[in-house]
Amino acid sequence: MPTPEAEPANGGLGAAARQVAEHASSLARLELELAGLELKKKVAALGAGLGLMVGAGILGLFGLGFLFATVAAAFETFLAAWLALLITAGILFGAAGLLALTALGLLRHGTPPLPEQAIAEARLTSEALRR
Repeated sequence: MPTPEAEPANGGLGAAARQVAEHASSLARLELELAGLELKKKVAALGAGLGLMVGAGILGLFGLGFLFATVAAAFETFLAAWLALLITAGILFGAAGLLALTALGLLRHGTPPLPEQAIAEARLTSEALRR
């Protein structure tokens, strides 16, 4: 007994229409899967960027606290104590700046949270099906 794939033209137009519908359905499922994967990747980048931005803000607040402590220590003693506090504040501000720059890069990478590849593939598929 021949298989459906082996039948040359017995199914005719109906079989061809079924195959096109199956292929279109398969392509639609794959495009939805691609869209989901793209969204997960972008949401992860946004989450990491936001987390680093919060860390930068916290370090910035610590830096501000050390800066005020430096000013207070500078008025009290004009040598070793305030210099140590000033160096500490500089290190904290530097770390906050690095975290902020890294966070901005991740936020730019994750926005806009749209599945651009999946949308492009869907357009190409719909154009191919129209032809």
